[in-house]
Amino acid sequence: MDINLKGKKAVVTGGSGQLGRCIVHTLAECGADVAIHYHKNQSKAEQLVEELKAMGRSAAAFQADITNENSIYAMRDKVYEEFGKPDILVNNAVIQYAWKNVMEQDIADYYSQFESCVMHNVYMNKAFVPHLIEQQYGRVVVINTECSALAEAGCSAYVAGKRGLDGIVRCLAKEIGKYNITVNQVAPGWTISDDDRAGHSEIQPDYDSTVPLGHRGTDQDIANMVCFLASDLAGFTTGAYIPVSGGKVMPAI
Repeated sequence: MDINLKGKKAVVTGGSGQLGRCIVHTLAECGADVAIHYHKNQSKAEQLVEELKAMGRSAAAFQADITNENSIYAMRDKVYEEFGKPDILVNNAVIQYAWKNVMEQDIADYYSQFESCVMHNVYMNKAFVPHLIEQQYGRVVVINTECSALAEAGCSAYVAGKRGLDGIVRCLAKEIGKYNITVNQVAPGWTISDDDRAGHSEIQPDYDSTVPLGHRGTDQDIANMVCFLASDLAGFTTGAYIPVSGGKVMPAI
């Protein structure tokens, strides 16, 4: 059984980033054409476009500020005009910041996480979901985090933003399910990406010892789950929060 996304179009926010690049490539490997969102890293996004075209896929890069409603709508219009109307939304982008304890965390970081987690998804869904409703088909895949469940010390702004995101997408799943649109969350653990490979920091003994499978997952592990949820194989799964964390997070019934 293969994940088959042939004939589907996807848009990936944060597509030029560490995890985003792997998601973009894996969607393309499964047959999807991909619109790659970027904020500042235009060169990396354009490089990805060329890589996907070499695979025989249609691809294009689009700039937007995910925390700005008008910017998202402007991107939507360009995507529709230059790329086509997507069937799959992957809301992956988030603002990075320095983690500190609550008492030391800058107030601005709480706002940045609210804007890049909650409002980012609200804007993307308002912009792109009406077409999915019109065609009576769609997949929305949102990147959450194991931190939402763990709520460890030092990550309060991130947890607050991602927990708010969780509420938004669960409501959305119930609101648009009748249109044959699924909405699901992938919750990565501490994921190995290109920076880890370059710095040979894949092994983290203190963290690895807390994971039932004994090691960190990779960006490919996350991308595989995204593509599964984007496919018809997951056509009867919606409203789910799915940890890809080697068992570090096990949601209870």
